[in-house]
Amino acid sequence: MSIKPKPTIVLHPNLSMEIKKDNVFTEEEIKEDLRYLQLLAQSYPNVAEASCEIINLEAILNLPKPTEHFISDPHGESEAFNHVLRNASGYVKRKVEEIFGPTLRLSEKQELCTLIYYPEAKLQRIKAAENNMEDFYIITLNQLIKVLREVSSKYTRSKIRKELPEEFGYIIEELLHESHSGVGEKRHQYYNVIVQTIIETQRADHFIVSICNLIQRLAIDRLHLLGDIFDRGPGSHLIMETLMNYHHFDIVWGNHDIEWFGAAAGNRACIANVLRLSMRYGNLATLEDGYGINLLPLATFAMETYKDDPCKQFTANELTKESQHDKKTNRLIAQMHKAITIIQFKEEAKIIDRHPEFDMAGRKMLEHIYFGNGTCFIDGTEHEMLDTFLPTVDKENPNALSEEEELLMAKLEHSFRTSDKLQRHIQCLLAHGGMYSIANSNLMYHATVPLNSDGTLKEVEINGKKYKGMALMKKTGHLVREAFNADTPKERKNYAKDYIWYLWCGKDSPLFDKDKMTTFERYFIKDKSTHTETKGYYYKYNNDEKVVDMILDNFGVEGKHRHIINGHTPVKVLKGETPIKANGKLLVIDGGFSRAYQPETGIAGYTLTFHSRGLDLVQHQPFRSAEDAIQNGDDIKSSTQIVELSSQRMYVKDTDKGKILLTKVENLKRLLFAYRNGFIKEVKN
Repeated sequence: MSIKPKPTIVLHPNLSMEIKKDNVFTEEEIKEDLRYLQLLAQSYPNVAEASCEIINLEAILNLPKPTEHFISDPHGESEAFNHVLRNASGYVKRKVEEIFGPTLRLSEKQELCTLIYYPEAKLQRIKAAENNMEDFYIITLNQLIKVLREVSSKYTRSKIRKELPEEFGYIIEELLHESHSGVGEKRHQYYNVIVQTIIETQRADHFIVSICNLIQRLAIDRLHLLGDIFDRGPGSHLIMETLMNYHHFDIVWGNHDIEWFGAAAGNRACIANVLRLSMRYGNLATLEDGYGINLLPLATFAMETYKDDPCKQFTANELTKESQHDKKTNRLIAQMHKAITIIQFKEEAKIIDRHPEFDMAGRKMLEHIYFGNGTCFIDGTEHEMLDTFLPTVDKENPNALSEEEELLMAKLEHSFRTSDKLQRHIQCLLAHGGMYSIANSNLMYHATVPLNSDGTLKEVEINGKKYKGMALMKKTGHLVREAFNADTPKERKNYAKDYIWYLWCGKDSPLFDKDKMTTFERYFIKDKSTHTETKGYYYKYNNDEKVVDMILDNFGVEGKHRHIINGHTPVKVLKGETPIKANGKLLVIDGGFSRAYQPETGIAGYTLTFHSRGLDLVQHQPFRSAEDAIQNGDDIKSSTQIVELSSQRMYVKDTDKGKILLTKVENLKRLLFAYRNGFIKEVKN
């Protein structure tokens, strides 16, 4: 057999790979790949099937790039989080406006959007007020089909078919793929009969709900969640339940997520931290209703230990209706808050003693209290304390737990370890998450990559070895997983659990990156200058394009339009801060989902959408409630800023998935060559 020259492979302007001219390969190439091609032949046993798959893949590669959605730091605000998912950061609203424009009144478009977001609840209200439901069904079904056609335009029919609800799949497919023009009278009658029959069989409500859910599903192809699901707000467990049922998502872990990892693994310092923050924000719902954590032992201990203590420094910050309690309950929460805070300092001191390499001996604050005159020595300076009633602190051995505290922590540890729902949620975070993620030239992590004073990557020592940049992220992520791996030896597992706590508050942690966490000072020291936490050098250089490029290079992120996207630090719009840094290469999208931050930020969060035309930054105003949205048609007031607009539309072939599909196409073409030149025998159907 003659040896034909190898074809030239060129880079397309949009960075996808294409084979130039004839699909011919050398004999050596085919022989080298023969074992793989024989395996591939099991799935595509003849020329016809291999050719058909190539045609299918080429069609997919030339579809517009589906929309990605980036959200960060929801902090338990489940209603706002779910609403942003339902409206796709305003994407659904924009599509309704594009489709119906001036043909519908503003109020009618609002009603249609609300129906798409909350179909079951909205239908109940409509049925209670509407006199002619048949007209409503006919009009609404036709409107919803138009919206569904628009949001499904980026997908193949086969992909859409997989997403269709089983009960109505055939009907929706028929309505969805009605020709946009040239439909004859008989065809129109056919579609009208379908709609009329749906109404007559009293399935219109179910059909509408199915279409609305499908619109939500197709509006966003993939969700990227940039951490801090937990703490502050009352619905962290509800956000996790939403994710457990979401179609396509990934997560990078945040510092508030990591302490829940530690608590679920049985690390007592993390358990105390989780409880303290819950008490601080008056949030018992996540603990009790969400995860079934038994708080009775803590309540009993706190009432007995601090029965005569006003606990003024430990009054909860009541941010939401769910966190508002009566006077008696607030009093109990303050007592529980103080009790678990003192225990936290003791449990943290144990970890610090076990790991001198953490270099945190100065954070064993109970050792620095001088009870004689109610002061505490911090960095060699004596400071007045706001509260010196610490009945469980032994002056001779301040970090030792009392017998009652030891018994209490054993019960709490058992409660966290045996919470089935918490353990399932943690497994979900492990399965879909990591310390960082890369998708379509976007590098995502929650907080920072530790840097030196000159902007270079900082080496961090872990178990005698040094890591930096991507290697540090990989190592810390591996340690988190070791804490939950049944095959991890006990000694390594214990170290991993302690390191999870370090990730929460250690100075070289990519999730913290400050010189210290001044929890003790904020509760007990009057001088507010001691409350300062000095940020790492990442925050000095995250607006420096050269440093950002250096980080992207280290993680192997390529592409003309590449970015770092992170959250963690709320962007204080009121003070003129901007989420866009380093000439558009770094984006900080924590704008204050948490109500605790909104007075400082002035907004209620940022989200990003990355679609075929570019990258949009969406700024949101505070969300009232789902009830207001359903009753009044209220949507989150949002404004969109175009971060990047592509001169040419992006297609699937320009994405990470496209690169995989292009490789498959190339391999299938090799298989065709092997069939046609006798290297592999076809199997006819």
